[in-house]
Amino acid sequence: MARFVDIHPVNPQPRLLQQVVDALRDDALIAYPTDSGYALGCQLGNRDGRDRILRIRGLDEKHHFTLMCSDFAQLGQFVHVDNTAFRAVKAATPGPYTFILPATHEVPRRLMHPKKRTVGVRIPEHVLVHELLGLLGEPLLTSTLILPGEEEPRTLGWEVKEELDHQVDLVVEAGETPAEPTTVVDWSEGYPEVLRRGAGDPDRFVA
Repeated sequence: MARFVDIHPVNPQPRLLQQVVDALRDDALIAYPTDSGYALGCQLGNRDGRDRILRIRGLDEKHHFTLMCSDFAQLGQFVHVDNTAFRAVKAATPGPYTFILPATHEVPRRLMHPKKRTVGVRIPEHVLVHELLGLLGEPLLTSTLILPGEEEPRTLGWEVKEELDHQVDLVVEAGETPAEPTTVVDWSEGYPEVLRRGAGDPDRFVA
């Protein structure tokens, strides 16, 4: 059964945040709230966690994983950002956007797209996630919690616990979250291509 950790959404309790970080460092797969619905997350080196995310979401090896980053400096360690993309991405973060960019050597190959050598990155506008990432000290390997046959992410922690009780190790609760996933923008070819219209305004990336 998954542990259920109820954390204050505005003033996250350090003791509870540390419990989540300890679980992640012990190779746990967690479900946690973001500024665009619930997501699944684990440490970058957690091979089993990566595979479990694919199984839960019913995805194949071509799925673009996302690195949830604490700030722009951290994001820049894991993806190559040219001058044009730099200005656009910086202006849109933090917020409900996922950007697909060429990965640096810091990203394990199993987390990249197998052919494009790209990876998704994003900086959330969410107090709990920001505090969690700061305490962890590295990005979270993450994927929006949209189950097979569904189009919107889950928004309630107790509902996630009920449905995925034996598939994840820990569920973080911090109040209801928005139900709209991120807007996904592919910058890997040097120009923006909107792959998914979501919570972030996509028109800023459409010529």
